[in-house]
Amino acid sequence: MSDVVSLELVFDEETDAAVRAEWDALLAADLPSQARHRGESNRPHVTVLVRSRLEAFDVAALEGALPLPLVLGAPVLFGVGRHRVLARSVVPSAALLALHARVHELAGPGADVDHTVPGAWTAHVTLARRVPLDRIGEALGVLGDTGARDLEARAVGIRRWDAATKTVTHLLGRGTLDPC
Repeated sequence: MSDVVSLELVFDEETDAAVRAEWDALLAADLPSQARHRGESNRPHVTVLVRSRLEAFDVAALEGALPLPLVLGAPVLFGVGRHRVLARSVVPSAALLALHARVHELAGPGADVDHTVPGAWTAHVTLARRVPLDRIGEALGVLGDTGARDLEARAVGIRRWDAATKTVTHLLGRGTLDPC
């Protein structure tokens, strides 16, 4: 999906550091990890909308929605075939689901990626992509105690990622780790 636009929730420093610690643990075990992705835009986030085009978006209508307390829950797996995406689930609170629905409402009609639409969305934070099936147990073992306990988190910003131009635009709030 190289020509898509996504809207993503980004985290405060503590949450960002906790997720990056999980990335680093996977990397240290020579497993697939988001820590291997060295792009400037790579940071822990929750994708709330993905579509091919997003013209206007009234972000002002989301004022007051952040910061949003979240809970990062147990690991989840996505995908088919010989590899899986390993992620942290995000517990679907009423406030998170309302924000997600509001983002889609404000974005208006569009060709959303099916798994991001309200009612079909599984909120998550990606830890690793392309984990071979025969290494899933090892990856879960590396996460150990951190992957077995809930993590209190805070979303503090919303950003727009444009895959075609590889640019990030901060729309609301911002994580303290982003230089804008």
